[in-house]
Amino acid sequence: VQLQASGGGLVQAGGSLRLSCAVSGRSFSNFFMGWFRQAPGKEREVVARINRSTVTSYADSVRGRFTIFRDNTKNTVFLQMNSLKPEDTAVYYCAASETPSYTNYRYWGQGTQVTVSS
Repeated sequence: VQLQASGGGLVQAGGSLRLSCAVSGRSFSNFFMGWFRQAPGKEREVVARINRSTVTSYADSVRGRFTIFRDNTKNTVFLQMNSLKPEDTAVYYCAASETPSYTNYRYWGQGTQVTVSS
């Protein structure tokens, strides 16, 4: 299974970015998907999760600003990030699991850098 994350970049505070994660190698619709992030000097944290369909959950720090959604026809999960803040700066990772999990995901993408300037 391979996960390819993309869409990171440099944006000003208040701006938006959309991250994408394309999954290949196994049936995407069977996976529970998640987005995580890790800022310098901090532990990796879960940002958002989605089940095999449309049920989602979010970290308190991003709820109302970020939206996770998936397109099973394109084998891709997305993270729409609005109203970005400098504290959102981190490397963002997508992950896939064949079973429901909070942080114990089996497959990981390579990460994409998001930098939010003040």
